[in-house]
Amino acid sequence: MTITTSPAGTAEGAGAATGPSVSVVICVYTEDRWDDIVAAVASVREQSRPALETLVVVDHNPALLRRLAKHVGDDGCAGDGVRVLANAGPRGLSAGRNTGIAESSGEVIAFLDDDAVAERDWLRHFAEGYADPRVMAVGGRTQPVWESRRRPAWFPEEFDWAVGCTYRGLPPGKVPVRNVLGGNASFRRSAFELAGGFACGIGRDGDRLPLGCEETELCIRLTRAMPEAVLLIDDRSVIHHRVPAARERFGYLWTRSYAEGLSKALVTRSVGAQAGLASERRYTTRVLPAGIARGVRDALLGRPGGAGRAGAIVAGVAAAAGGYAVGTFRARRGGSRFAVAATQEPAGPRPPAEEAGA
Repeated sequence: MTITTSPAGTAEGAGAATGPSVSVVICVYTEDRWDDIVAAVASVREQSRPALETLVVVDHNPALLRRLAKHVGDDGCAGDGVRVLANAGPRGLSAGRNTGIAESSGEVIAFLDDDAVAERDWLRHFAEGYADPRVMAVGGRTQPVWESRRRPAWFPEEFDWAVGCTYRGLPPGKVPVRNVLGGNASFRRSAFELAGGFACGIGRDGDRLPLGCEETELCIRLTRAMPEAVLLIDDRSVIHHRVPAARERFGYLWTRSYAEGLSKALVTRSVGAQAGLASERRYTTRVLPAGIARGVRDALLGRPGGAGRAGAIVAGVAAAAGGYAVGTFRARRGGSRFAVAATQEPAGPRPPAEEAGA
């Protein structure tokens, strides 16, 4: 089921931009995030470089699908290219993203979390990255917006990935990386034609155990299919990601770390440990020990949260290691528990080059 409020792209809107045309995909699953979803879509509408279209993919929630369709239709949005459609695959974030890819028309597909808002130049910096034809993906910087209005004193910046944000240890600026982070990322359409879509069975599935790493697995597959491919992070492409109170607790950090270990086991089952854990080796041998040292130093100096941060890093590493061990055991017993989606063509005709901003 697809509800369209306007034709995808217009010469006056997306055609005014230079560089590749960009479709934005936002995957949603619960009415509990209604205000966040509305804010995410609004932030795309307000971009300095207009998106060709915004596709809001609803993950097996008919009530939310109807509500969004009514909101989009009644909100005076005609002409802005917002489309609401149902996830055509199995439940979960990966299948939702694959639905958006298949239905989109842009030369580049950007992904925005449903509980995040993008800064005004988010898409402009993404699009600039594709001037080099070797660049197949560009990610950005994700900043946490804590519901309590401040970072918990015990929460280490090294573990901001656990709440979907850019973490201490990632290089600053515009730099090549092994993989982009899925909630704030973009890919050339041809990347999916080369490597296929996101693997179902790795990423998020509503409120179940918070698995991840689907973008890591895809990026490794992509660079294997195209060894000369360049994947970038440009920290000028900024989004602000809401962190609810439930995720400010130690229990969530522990659970998310354990789930990350499970996910990494699936990734290494697919692409091998050398590729699947290349970035993690540097992170665990350099970034995390430095974080523990900072926490211990702050504790000795009487600064708040120092001991808590050091302890949280140790506990997080232990949880991730435990998850990896369990996931590896399960994978060896039962084989891989995910499937890679084949590339699909968009459901409708793509707009002419002049309308797509080419």
